Amino acid sequence: MIQSKKLYILLIGALVLAASCKEDKKVENPDNNMTTKAETSEHNLQAKNFNTVIDEKEVKLYWIKNDSIEVAFTNFGGRIVGLWVPDENGEMTDVVVGMNSVFGFANSTEPYFGATIGRVGNRIAKGKFQLNGQEYTIPANNNGNSLHGGNKGFQYVVWDAEQPDDKTLILTYRSPDGEEGFPGNLDVKVTYSVTTDRAIKMEYEATTDKSTPVNLTNHAFFNLNGEGSGTILDHKVEIYADKFTPVDGGLIPTGELKDVEGTPFDFREPHTIGEFIEADNEQLKNGDGYDHNFVLNGTMENGMNKAATFIGDKSGIKMEVFTEEPGVQFYSGNFMESKNTFKGGAKDDYRTAFALETQHFPDAPNQKDFPSITLEPGEEYNTVSIYKFSTVGDKN
Repeated sequence: MIQSKKLYILLIGALVLAASCKEDKKVENPDNNMTTKAETSEHNLQAKNFNTVIDEKEVKLYWIKNDSIEVAFTNFGGRIVGLWVPDENGEMTDVVVGMNSVFGFANSTEPYFGATIGRVGNRIAKGKFQLNGQEYTIPANNNGNSLHGGNKGFQYVVWDAEQPDDKTLILTYRSPDGEEGFPGNLDVKVTYSVTTDRAIKMEYEATTDKSTPVNLTNHAFFNLNGEGSGTILDHKVEIYADKFTPVDGGLIPTGELKDVEGTPFDFREPHTIGEFIEADNEQLKNGDGYDHNFVLNGTMENGMNKAATFIGDKSGIKMEVFTEEPGVQFYSGNFMESKNTFKGGAKDDYRTAFALETQHFPDAPNQKDFPSITLEPGEEYNTVSIYKFSTVGDKN
């Protein structure tokens, strides 16, 4: 996960001034009296550290919440900055790692903390694919392959934001024809909302005027014991998948759907993340741990695929993931290198957070047997994923 273009950031006084991720140009100083919210602090997050202008668009800190869940966002990258839910003792615990400023996100050596990902989440082999007889080339920004939309994927754009109520944030973005090499003007809408059953709901929509691949997701990094609480290796995991997609050394799928039976990828019964992660297994070596797509087996609950259940060993916080997608990428924080500082002051140490990205399968444009991610003009892309939180002691 290497960012190919250096970001130049200027911090002036209490205002964060971030440079465009696309051009080396200085941005304008936002109005010092932008909002009253700029002077407030909540969960040690100060809105003034997010109020700025990037690519001539206003960036801010946003909150959605109810009595049992609170989520902070920035529209720079459509990122979840933090997510607070009660642990088994009733203490509000931040289970999504992130930074305390736009400066922190823009300069992070890990580009994807909390971000809304697109146009195409995950990898495309060699940054090339064919569509309607034409070959397209997109930036090969990850070991010779394209990852999460190229150099300036959706994690670096400023989304237009609207809050119809205090429980909902609507983010929209038009990705212009040719952006990062992708065809067609793509209009994207992502609605984040919190529900009364302590869940965050993610609704993705898109339309296009040319055939184009689309695979949207969110790249929150979780530690259910709380940001900065140490390793995630003792988290307990169930993933409702009978198969996974093996990868080569560049983490590109081979095209096979491999049975999890008898492998370290069998999470159909609960295991800790660390139980098999150091096993002598070629796939674990290719990913330096878990960085693989699991093929969901159709376990249904409330009309949706049940993808996974994770439990924090110290907090007792349980996260259940439901989706309309056919797969989920489980990443065990294998490339975290203590190079970035989270909002609570802890470093992003090795395997101190995991990601769980609902998705279509990686490299789908080049894998004829994988479910297609091509969106055609006149069609509507719609998919929903839900991350629901409770504790092991809750009576459901």
